[in-house]
Amino acid sequence: MFTENLGRLYALWLREFKVFIRERSRLIASTFTPVLWLFVFGSGFGSTHPSTGVDYQKFIFPGIVCMSVIFSAVFFGSYIIWDRKFDFLKSVMVAPVSRDIVFVGKTLGGMTNSLVQAAILIVIGLTIGINLDVITLTQTLIIVLFLSFILTSLGLAIGSYIESLEGFQLIISFVVFPLFFLSGALFPLKGLPPWLFFLSTIDPATYAVDALRAAILRISTYSFSLDVGVLLIFTIIFAIFGSYSFRRMKAV
Repeated sequence: MFTENLGRLYALWLREFKVFIRERSRLIASTFTPVLWLFVFGSGFGSTHPSTGVDYQKFIFPGIVCMSVIFSAVFFGSYIIWDRKFDFLKSVMVAPVSRDIVFVGKTLGGMTNSLVQAAILIVIGLTIGINLDVITLTQTLIIVLFLSFILTSLGLAIGSYIESLEGFQLIISFVVFPLFFLSGALFPLKGLPPWLFFLSTIDPATYAVDALRAAILRISTYSFSLDVGVLLIFTIIFAIFGSYSFRRMKAV
């Protein structure tokens, strides 16, 4: 039974990965925006951030990596709507596969997409002086996987409740931008107004950005272990929420 479930997960993951690879324009477009922010926005705000003493372009680099994950992972939920329109979802749902397996398989596909885009940005980061060793790369990988699982689960859960692509895009626009701008990707969390600091504390991307800064730049608001612990809690919460949403989803 365990081996069969692994085979089903692999089949679902492979399908999502092949779709991603074949859509090269999607990969280019999703990478272009973070790179634009990194080089244009990062270069345009001076050489050093006054409160951290770190080059601003390097300071926002962890946030830009998370930005890539946020946009790619959450928007991955739109593929549920496309699958429903082309009846692929119906064929999957009537197969002898539990909906939990379908949810995990699709989530793994979305995580792989996010990981590929994050890897491209990490390579680009080497050109601006980001130094990475084996430990840093391992920590970065862990954080990217946590964040991509959380947000892919969120995107798939939202997509399971919405039938039109236009409605999905409208709702997602109210999700991804607060996630990004409240995460501290562009500014340090210390010294924020109380209301803004509170909103940042309930944003899972905040802890991913902070953990990446701790791993890459050795500066952070919280400890790395705390960031990972909070991300783990968010992972469990959104895994339950996504699985529950898939069980209630209509295939047509």
